[in-house]
Amino acid sequence: MTNKKILTRMGDGSSLELSEAELKQDLEEGTKDAADIGKIDPLTQDELDHLFDIYSSSSPPGHVEPGNEVIFSYDTTCNEIQRNLLPIDRTQMLQMYEKTLGADTVELGHIDYSYKAIKPIVGYERSILEQALLITTVPVLYGAMPNLGIYSQPDGPVPNPSELMSEGKIDEARAASEEAIEYAVEDMVFVASELYESGADGIDFDTTGAAGDPDFLATLRAVEILKKKYPDMCIEMGMSGEFVLGMHGNLHYEDIRLAGLFPHEQVKLAEKAGVTIFGPVINTTTTDSCAWNIARVVTFLKACVEKSSIPVHANMGMGVGGVPLNSIPPIDAVARASKAVVDITQLDGL
Repeated sequence: MTNKKILTRMGDGSSLELSEAELKQDLEEGTKDAADIGKIDPLTQDELDHLFDIYSSSSPPGHVEPGNEVIFSYDTTCNEIQRNLLPIDRTQMLQMYEKTLGADTVELGHIDYSYKAIKPIVGYERSILEQALLITTVPVLYGAMPNLGIYSQPDGPVPNPSELMSEGKIDEARAASEEAIEYAVEDMVFVASELYESGADGIDFDTTGAAGDPDFLATLRAVEILKKKYPDMCIEMGMSGEFVLGMHGNLHYEDIRLAGLFPHEQVKLAEKAGVTIFGPVINTTTTDSCAWNIARVVTFLKACVEKSSIPVHANMGMGVGGVPLNSIPPIDAVARASKAVVDITQLDGL
């Protein structure tokens, strides 16, 4: 082993130099961390060696091997460009992703990206969707967040569970979460039905579980209802974090307690509910190297893919999937992370 210094990055995107020994140590510690937390197998030595080759290269990889290509699906396709203040219509943004960026699928969504907020304007969204379908070729999904948080007072109809918990009112907090679930299921089913009947090629439940286990349960129930109503509906479920937060703590689906589930456990419940494409999330730790982070990511994703009977499209955006938490993630870090997960986990898309 030489004393060569390898230029890499931290989880926040800042530059970092590591020796070969330090890089190997980060990879080994990253996979051990994931294996210990998730109670899954660590990466093999061959897989660690492959990660070392990717992260020790002086230039980022430009491709995966022929035959290993994967599908790119997107969430908030429109909103990403709107955040950069480009004065472009949403339908034109979808065309940019398709015709300029080579997207395999695109997603129409409102800037207020929650099913509850979309419900009053769903008629307007239907007309925009119909226009988008006329000018695009790739599949067009409609997406938004379950976002159980906005069902809490003062903006929503139920008491705020977090405030109740801080007052020691645990039973009342749980009851409020359970009430919010019912409202959210109704809204998600209504909005998804309206957009699907308008021609959407699929529905995306994005950032599922952001409000913890009640959020996850509401989405599973909504998916179950929609698949019974529309057996051919394509439903993508993208998660919000690597494990389900126990904001309620005692919610179950198919007799499985939801709090604390990791991606390889989440995907089995998504399958049972009727999800078509599952989008696992593994969080990036900003205080560790990208190599340490990607070893954790690949360990979790490998277990998820092995357990899954449905396509897995890993979330590879800023702050997840081994990609730095940065508003504009460095391309070298994104390229290495993408190649690593595709090469080793054999997942279906990003």
